[in-house]
Amino acid sequence: MTAAPSAGVVETYDLRGLKCPLPVLKTRKRLAAMRQGERLWVETSDALAVIDIPHFCAEDGHALESSLATATGHRFLIRKGS
Repeated sequence: MTAAPSAGVVETYDLRGLKCPLPVLKTRKRLAAMRQGERLWVETSDALAVIDIPHFCAEDGHALESSLATATGHRFLIRKGS
């Protein structure tokens, strides 16, 4: 029997300071190393991330659970899809 991903533990991936397309490329790589159902907070300062991250999630089958504006940019909660 395998353990289910812990719903309470969510890693934060700080991508502030990076410009398009690096936030999406790095998020894709990080999610590839995670198990289905695990969640990841992604923090960005790139203004285009508001468009790019939701589009990436929809195209790659991940669930964008939250999108929040912050003082330094945006924060996204992504649940890894299949």
